[in-house]
Amino acid sequence: MRSSEFMAAMPDAVIRYLENSFHLRRGRLWSVGVQLYDDDPRFHYEVARVPIRLGDRLEIGFHFESKNADDNHRLLSIFAARMIEIKAELGDEVEAELWDKGWTKVYETVPLETYSPDYLQVVARQLARMITVLHPVYLTNRR
Repeated sequence: MRSSEFMAAMPDAVIRYLENSFHLRRGRLWSVGVQLYDDDPRFHYEVARVPIRLGDRLEIGFHFESKNADDNHRLLSIFAARMIEIKAELGDEVEAELWDKGWTKVYETVPLETYSPDYLQVVARQLARMITVLHPVYLTNRR
């Protein structure tokens, strides 16, 4: 399975693991990544290969990429205040941090494996778990 096929298949794989109450749609798709969002593409879930210089890993995360850095920081502070609960649900590898261009994110990285249908299901399940935990917090705190 090529990277582009893996990423193109990710949205449908993730949605199969979610309850019907989640209405996510595919956002940007590129050969090494894909985004899913609910109501605003600036705030999206993402699976993307980490640059090779940082290791052979995939990032699975919730990105806050508004052009208004205050919106991104506000959401980051809300999630950061809940990191004990989030880590209890998703694991200690999950982090909340500032990122590039005033953006912020809640994310984890996982070892990159050969792109395959089995690995697709592993990553899709992990992203679905992340969405299940993080999305209710987002919905109650979005503007």
